[in-house]
Amino acid sequence: MSLFTDLCFVFFDVETTGLYPPDDRICEVALLTVKEGRETNSFETLIDPEREVSPGAFAVNGITKKMLTGKPLFSQVARRVLDMLSEGVIVCHNAPFDLGFLSSELERLGLPPPSGPVIDTLALARRCFRFPSNSLGNIARSMGLPLDNEHRAMSDVHTTRYVLEKLLGNLHWRGVKTLDEILTIQAAPRRKRRRRFLRTYTLPPQLEEAVRAQRPLRLVYASPNGKRTQRVVVPKEIQEKGPHLYLVALCKLRGEERSFRLDRIISIMDIDS
Repeated sequence: MSLFTDLCFVFFDVETTGLYPPDDRICEVALLTVKEGRETNSFETLIDPEREVSPGAFAVNGITKKMLTGKPLFSQVARRVLDMLSEGVIVCHNAPFDLGFLSSELERLGLPPPSGPVIDTLALARRCFRFPSNSLGNIARSMGLPLDNEHRAMSDVHTTRYVLEKLLGNLHWRGVKTLDEILTIQAAPRRKRRRRFLRTYTLPPQLEEAVRAQRPLRLVYASPNGKRTQRVVVPKEIQEKGPHLYLVALCKLRGEERSFRLDRIISIMDIDS
């Protein structure tokens, strides 16, 4: 990395069985250590999550039950993950999501979460830039960066590295030259107060932004019997009902307000309003 060469960065990403722990679990983990622009260490593995991958998660990451058969439990790789994360500044895109799942897994094992500094490229993108969408893939596409095997842990780790390089280059040009300055910018309060549920559950950026702006979306949704349908909806809010989260939205097909369980949403696409 051409800037901030005195820092060691540990890029971290997980794929999961669904959106919210502790019911959902990590099913893939990847880490990449970069020092002075050189990759010095890496680790990736699929994880047996001891539960099914939800239809929504499978639609995003393509990880099947067969792929996870015989893979290590998280308990078998936890120490290696923690050792690598202790090597430097942790970098994630949507850090509360990845580190929230990590903390949940570590809590099961009676282990503390990592305590070092964290750079969140999603937070930096939101506070300092104006990308059309702040998902990792869309930011990378906006920057002209290559994408390969999107939504798999190691591929997303490499994408996060390239995105951070571009963001740091821009921030350095603006006069930001220390880690403390980056962390201060990242932690600055947002103009709009986040809804209460967003302080408890971290949603995919595309869905969070659509709820906030009440921007129309096209959903592919799986009913309880597995039948898939397409819906055009205007999101209103996220509600917690029992153990599940639901998207409450105006369904244009039905012409009425409906609730869609998040783990049954197969795909989400922005559409013109």
